[in-house]
Amino acid sequence: MKLLIIDDHPVMREGLAALLRQVEPGAEILLAGESGQGLNIAEAHPDLDGVILDLSMPGIGGIETIQEFGRRRPQLPVIVLSSSEDPRDVRRAMAAGALGYVPKSAPPQTLLSALHFVLAGNLYVPTLLLSETGAATTQTRTNAGSRLTERQIEVLTLVCEGLPNKEIGFRLGLSEKTVKAHVTSIFKTLNVVNRTQAIAVAKDLGFF
Repeated sequence: MKLLIIDDHPVMREGLAALLRQVEPGAEILLAGESGQGLNIAEAHPDLDGVILDLSMPGIGGIETIQEFGRRRPQLPVIVLSSSEDPRDVRRAMAAGALGYVPKSAPPQTLLSALHFVLAGNLYVPTLLLSETGAATTQTRTNAGSRLTERQIEVLTLVCEGLPNKEIGFRLGLSEKTVKAHVTSIFKTLNVVNRTQAIAVAKDLGFF
């Protein structure tokens, strides 16, 4: 695994690098203190697997950096690690092309899970993005033509968080078999064939 961390705070990027090296022996971690440097490093390392980017950066901002990565290295996944938990920032980052967004307040395991999920070709969406207002679920059901049940919306929310069926079952008090049945029904209702497509459709339907 070869990753690039772009963060203007030395303690943050060095600490994150140490964590990744600890849990991923053999991982090669490259560091950049500002976006321009990060973009140059990425161009010099075509074998890079992914980028972890702070959203609030001096010089070239985080959103602009995500967009620039999209132009220069469109296949390179970018995960945002930000102190902001404002759903508007999450939406902006995802719309710019980020494949994941993790608040800095999240536990390390959340970042690691998001990292592996994104590197596997999936989209990681945090729960905070799906709960901007108390009416989010109702609005989503309206946009979806009320075709999803309340339970299916709960399952879809956790799917968007990147959880596997077993963990979803644990969270909701359901058997893994029941969760699998709900996921199958959700796919059929949304006319998709996998989780990545379901997450994309959930975004279009107004989850975030």
